Amino acid sequence: MLTEPRSSVNWGLVCHVSGLAGYVVPFANLFAPLAIWLIRKDTDPAVKEAGREALNFNISFTLYGLIAGLLCYALIGYIALPLVLVTHVVLIIQATVKANKGQNVRYPFTLRFIN
Repeated sequence: MLTEPRSSVNWGLVCHVSGLAGYVVPFANLFAPLAIWLIRKDTDPAVKEAGREALNFNISFTLYGLIAGLLCYALIGYIALPLVLVTHVVLIIQATVKANKGQNVRYPFTLRFIN
């Protein structure tokens, strides 16, 4: 199933897994895939696709997290915020496993900001 060179697969995998960096450094889930995508998109079509998808996904889930955080004032956010965070982590892990196999990843619940 692996049709891309291994280095392309590895960079695509790093694009997806870098979304977890936001749990260590605020907003790194946006800047890490953005940096990889900007550096590698012109030389590697696999990274162009993976980076764009990872970036759209992380922008979407950052917005969902901010909205859920604001909803904590209405108490519903205390349920919504953990659901958003757990879904974010689970989908990144699933995407990383797929990317490691050389498969294209299409995240659910993603708003397409970058085409």
